[in-house]
Amino acid sequence: MKLRRIADKLKYHDLFIKMFSIMLISIIAVALSTWIVMFRMSEQVFIDTFSITNSKIMTQIKTSMENMNYAVSMTASNANTSGEIRRFLTSSQYTTIEELNSHYKVTQEMRRIQSTLATYPIAMVITGINGNRHATDTTIWPPTYKGLQEHSITKQTLTEPRKLHYQLDESTIDGKKNSEAVVVASKALVEQVSGDFYGVLYFAMKEAEFRKNYAGFTTKGNDVLLINSDGVVISSNLSERLGTKELELLNYAQLIDKQEDEYLNVEWNNRQHMILSAYMPNYDLYLVNLIDKRYVLSQMLNVKTVALLCVAIVIVSLIIVFIMSRRITRSLTLLARQMSRVTKRNFGNYITVKGSNEIVEVGKAYNLMLDELNEYIAELLKTQKEQRNAELSALQMQINPHFLYNTLASVKILVQQGNREKASATINALIELLQNTIGNASETITVEQELINLKNYVYINHVRYGESIHVSYFIDEQCHRAQLPKLIIQPFIENAFFHAFQGRSDGYIYVMISRNGGNLVCEVVDNGVGFEPIKLDQHIKSETSSHFFSGIGIRNVNDRIELLYGGSYGVNINSSTGKGTHITITIPFISAKDITKT
Repeated sequence: MKLRRIADKLKYHDLFIKMFSIMLISIIAVALSTWIVMFRMSEQVFIDTFSITNSKIMTQIKTSMENMNYAVSMTASNANTSGEIRRFLTSSQYTTIEELNSHYKVTQEMRRIQSTLATYPIAMVITGINGNRHATDTTIWPPTYKGLQEHSITKQTLTEPRKLHYQLDESTIDGKKNSEAVVVASKALVEQVSGDFYGVLYFAMKEAEFRKNYAGFTTKGNDVLLINSDGVVISSNLSERLGTKELELLNYAQLIDKQEDEYLNVEWNNRQHMILSAYMPNYDLYLVNLIDKRYVLSQMLNVKTVALLCVAIVIVSLIIVFIMSRRITRSLTLLARQMSRVTKRNFGNYITVKGSNEIVEVGKAYNLMLDELNEYIAELLKTQKEQRNAELSALQMQINPHFLYNTLASVKILVQQGNREKASATINALIELLQNTIGNASETITVEQELINLKNYVYINHVRYGESIHVSYFIDEQCHRAQLPKLIIQPFIENAFFHAFQGRSDGYIYVMISRNGGNLVCEVVDNGVGFEPIKLDQHIKSETSSHFFSGIGIRNVNDRIELLYGGSYGVNINSSTGKGTHITITIPFISAKDITKT
């Protein structure tokens, strides 16, 4: 009996229990969603911030290192052209006095040459085929000349004598802090005329000093490594990695360089990292920037505070929901639940009218509203479709009079100049263009026909304005018979002619048409001035898009495609200031053969 009473009580509060359960789940879901969205947004902010900021930092590091390489290269060149150094390294017969004098002169010459490296703590070492050798500072490298001729650095240098090699002397690695590690730049000394080898020049620098080129840009979780083509770490703020082979990082760096990606998200050393890389040809090294995503995100987002805030919001929301749910009647809740089933585009969900007189009247009025709304939408859709079809038909018949006036004026000038062949060709191009645009009433034409229209239009513009803007066409052979709406490429060619090269004397426009699965992809690319990235609706659908030739502008192209093929097809614009504009038009691939069969 007691259980039955409890069951009856719960049944009486059935609506309240259901509503409260729904709201409980909803609030928790919102809290979790907010948490996830906040985390994802923080991660995206992190990726965007670091990819942009660290790209600039990588550029600064490269500049700093290129400055040092320039100083080393100039010093190496001066040493290679020094007659005093060449005599010191090639002469074999000396008296004691001559030998002392030679050592004195070469010491002075080395000091003079080394002045180019005054801002860098670099020691210079030279060895010759006659066994002579000299160092400006033996405290840096080497502690002894013994075995230098057979050293791996020397052997690597002689494989490419005219190249400046940057290597890590692995004999200076102790496997711990590597505080005594030395980076050596080496180059073979050869006769300028005969090309005969007579010695080797070494530039030695403590790795800790070499690291100063980028040390100011590293922090915890944001590390830099310099890796050679064998995967060996030459320099890094992670000193324990010096001399180790990091083939995985080398592969990532080569992949970034090959694919020209800005960065890669990878798992390295059992942690998620974002990797940026740049190849430095003068060093033959990859500059790799490792960013520990988990650590950096933990610094950007206080997880404990956000979690406590979400819990507090959930508790307060549940209290409010509990109080409000108790005030709602059963019949009103039933009506609201039935009304909520009517979705944004489904107006056929009529409600079942139950409950009090007030609720019944509200339900009848709601059903009547749905009837009238469905009738209104049907009539509106019919009117809009008829209006749009009329607009498209009118647009196809529009030709801007100024285009005709200016073209005919250009023909007149050509005739006056006696250039009748070019005048005749211009008239033929204009006639063919008008025939294909006005005379052909079809909504779609083949790619082959559209290409003829484009070439005629470009030829007329070259006659009018000169041939400083070059247009090239790259058409997949299987696309020649594909169907596309008439005049969907011309507005973008026109836009490029009149806007992309303002302030420029010349430029290039590329028209590319290819098949991508079941889609026909038309691309128009120029190397013009570009524009700041904005939304598609702000540019494609802009009323100010130019249409000097026809009434069909950029806005209309996108509208026509959506009307003909649906919202999943249309125009995409990718542009940035100073880097040109890339237009991509995507429509279904429909061949002329398919149309004939149907």
